[in-house]
Amino acid sequence: MKIILATSNQGKIKELKKLMPHDEVIAFSDIIEPFEIIEDGDTFAKNAVIKVKAVNAKLKDVMDEDYIVISDDSGISIEALNFEPNIFSARYAGIDASDVDNLNKVIENLKAKNLKESNAFYTCAIAVMFKDEVYTVHGWMYGDVICEQRGSNGFGYDPMFIPNGFEKTLNEQNVVLSRK
Repeated sequence: MKIILATSNQGKIKELKKLMPHDEVIAFSDIIEPFEIIEDGDTFAKNAVIKVKAVNAKLKDVMDEDYIVISDDSGISIEALNFEPNIFSARYAGIDASDVDNLNKVIENLKAKNLKESNAFYTCAIAVMFKDEVYTVHGWMYGDVICEQRGSNGFGYDPMFIPNGFEKTLNEQNVVLSRK
């Protein structure tokens, strides 16, 4: 059975393929033409469901075998920044912002408050759709955001997030943590 990811985020695709090496994991854009999905939900879970339903609706026209669609919406919430960027994590520095742009905006906003770090947490909501049934689950990872970027093993806010119980950022870790 194909596991189809409702994302174009290459970091997420790479991580899920690594976590599921015995399954056929493919991005939806490998099957159908990529299209814009408006994520206008007010929670991570609502946005994950929006994505999984949109991709599933398009796949119904081209798939003749059983498949599972998986989507997620995830982001970071930083206590000192009134829990921003939250659901706006991917576009915190603007609609076409890069990961580096978003990191720099967090650093700039923390420094404006004379802070070098803050408590923070990642949230991830995953939506799974199989035969028109949608299932969701949430997960959280708590830690601290720091005002510098370290390491090269991850993506997004990983270079500046240190999980509780660790001394290194997610980018510096040698193992994949159960975050996404």
